[in-house]
Amino acid sequence: MAAVAPASDAASASVAAAAASGRQIPIVCPGHTRPVAELQFRTVEEPPGDDGSPARTRTFLASACHDKMPMLRDGATGDWIGTFAGHKGAVWSCRLDPASYLAATASGDFTVRVWDAITGKVLRSFSHGHVVKALDWSPDSRRLATGGHEGILRVYDVSKPELEPRTFVQSPKQKISISKCNWLDNSTVLAAGEDGAIRFWNVDEPDPSKQLVHTLTVDSDNASSGIRDLELCALSTGQTILTVAAGQRVSFFDVATRRLLKSHPVPVHFGEEGGASLHPSGKKFVAGGGRRGGSMALGAVGGGELGSDLKVYVFDFETGKELERHKGHHGPIRCVRYHPDGKSYATGSEDGTIRLWKTDP
Repeated sequence: MAAVAPASDAASASVAAAAASGRQIPIVCPGHTRPVAELQFRTVEEPPGDDGSPARTRTFLASACHDKMPMLRDGATGDWIGTFAGHKGAVWSCRLDPASYLAATASGDFTVRVWDAITGKVLRSFSHGHVVKALDWSPDSRRLATGGHEGILRVYDVSKPELEPRTFVQSPKQKISISKCNWLDNSTVLAAGEDGAIRFWNVDEPDPSKQLVHTLTVDSDNASSGIRDLELCALSTGQTILTVAAGQRVSFFDVATRRLLKSHPVPVHFGEEGGASLHPSGKKFVAGGGRRGGSMALGAVGGGELGSDLKVYVFDFETGKELERHKGHHGPIRCVRYHPDGKSYATGSEDGTIRLWKTDP
């Protein structure tokens, strides 16, 4: 009988072989049982403990999933911290507030829930008229913006749940579903629509005719299925970049000037899945999505082959040149985000797993 190497030796040999070939072996974070819909990193400064432990910086990773069980993990190791259990439908968005004491989730059960991020207890529940796909906390943690299939951006005062939310209809002519929303500052919310437009709303303006401040439109040829992902990234230079994944392109806008900086074609499509994230240095970006022309969920369309792209790609920001590609997931990439320190990034997949990758392996 041939000798069998010990498991530790086999693992070491596998890692060595992967390194020699340029492949990465990411940290695999199991736990979810359905497609992972969204990821969010949040870094906070924890005060000194009562036991005398020193203050420290800690990063959390929140994940939304169609298994109705959003989770919280350690952002560096991927270790599970807790699960927010209670939704009766797929969870499309899960985000921590800036202090990470609160979490909010948007669900297919027509509700948004606010949770105590320490205990996992439900604190608030806001009913909607249809599936809720997006939400975000204001920078001061006082308000929550939500959006979804109704095509209505709602803004709730979390400290006064008895008050009716402020509402902002995306279009008076037709219903435009909201796929993502992000607070730019304590008065401005960006709402990404399935019509390929990103609307800037002043949610404190009492005059309805002045509430819609600006509209950014992504080329309709590249966004036939709407905006799939939206990210704001503040660079060390003071510039804030808006990253948009739509169609078969990733586009970048300067938020201050609202000017298009770059728009790069990528070898995946964002028709029903996928996303993109800019590295904190602003020098490269990561993206993942469905294969051109087809996806596991939809089957082949547009003449494409049946199947999905299972890879995650890294590109140069200036040129759009592919720098890396990595395979590890067993389903298409649904979401991606860089860790705030830029040393790693996370990917969530239709296979129900999250993987943590090194930025410079």
